Amino acid sequence: MAKQWFIPDCYWHSKSSEGYFVSHEAVCVLNTTKTDAKVTLTMYFEDRDPLGGFETVIPAERTIHIRIDKILNKDNIPAPKDTPYAIVVESENEQLHVQYTRVDCSQDPLALCTTVV
Repeated sequence: MAKQWFIPDCYWHSKSSEGYFVSHEAVCVLNTTKTDAKVTLTMYFEDRDPLGGFETVIPAERTIHIRIDKILNKDNIPAPKDTPYAIVVESENEQLHVQYTRVDCSQDPLALCTTVV
């Protein structure tokens, strides 16, 4: 299993429809090992330098949904809205399972996109 995963098509809308759901993305990480896993995310763009410093720990035998609209990097910088980008997810010490989900509520019909990477 990989210790590095690539999510090439990311986009967090600033626009959401009225109601319960908000536009967001999530990187879901499953750690089936007996050891906590340190995970870093780096964002890559078409027109600027990469944005790194997004870190979290996935406890042993647990899953975490890293909401891109809620995570900040070590300098308290959020992911940009309305900007295409890619994410590289890296684990320092454990082999994990990664899934990416996008909820797009920018218009009334709700759109959901998910993929296992």
